[in-house]
Amino acid sequence: MGADLSARAVGVRELMDDPDADPQTLERTYRRFGAVNAVVSRPGALYREDIRPRARTGPVRILDVGAGGGDLCRALAARLARDGLRGEVTALDADERATAWAAAHDGGAGATYRCALVADLVRAGEAYDIVLSNHVLHHLDAAELQDILADTARLAGSAGLVVHRDIARSRTAYALFALGTWPFAGNLLAGSFIRADGLTSIRRSYTAAELTAVAPPGWIVRRGVPSRLELRREPGR
Repeated sequence: MGADLSARAVGVRELMDDPDADPQTLERTYRRFGAVNAVVSRPGALYREDIRPRARTGPVRILDVGAGGGDLCRALAARLARDGLRGEVTALDADERATAWAAAHDGGAGATYRCALVADLVRAGEAYDIVLSNHVLHHLDAAELQDILADTARLAGSAGLVVHRDIARSRTAYALFALGTWPFAGNLLAGSFIRADGLTSIRRSYTAAELTAVAPPGWIVRRGVPSRLELRREPGR
């Protein structure tokens, strides 16, 4: 029997979120995130549409919430440097295992790695031009979702952009991820949490209609491919 995708599977949890997760398996997961996210998350599209145009007008401060192993931050920092643009990229995660690994594997990208909550940055009076997240929303319960939306909006202020990106729950997304990762289960993805947690993530994720229903005023939901969702708050909204 296939997975039940009729509603969010909020009662299940990704293996890598377990505080007692095997450290070596967790490290292999962080190492492989970049390759998987390059296909699934398409950071190049985010950079071309939302980051590069703003960076061309002056230096930008970028915050990645729930950055995990930091692969997105390193990719964005590298693209800014390649284009001769100035920017400060901060990878934020509440899991010290993630921030410690990411900082140790920055590879010269020059990102900043912080182990803290979004609310901690709000209390500290931090401000950013672009606040984003990737595959974070499906981890949150209803109250946590509203809290992170409010806090990221505060960090961006009236002139900043907030983009929360996630997978869209559907049978197509589940089947494509299952089939697409199956050939690599015994090699590239072996000894990592990526395949199992990816399928769990899809089960926990929102549909576009569900996300629209809980989005506060001023936020918009956009669909993308492959099976992507964006919850955005544009400047001035």
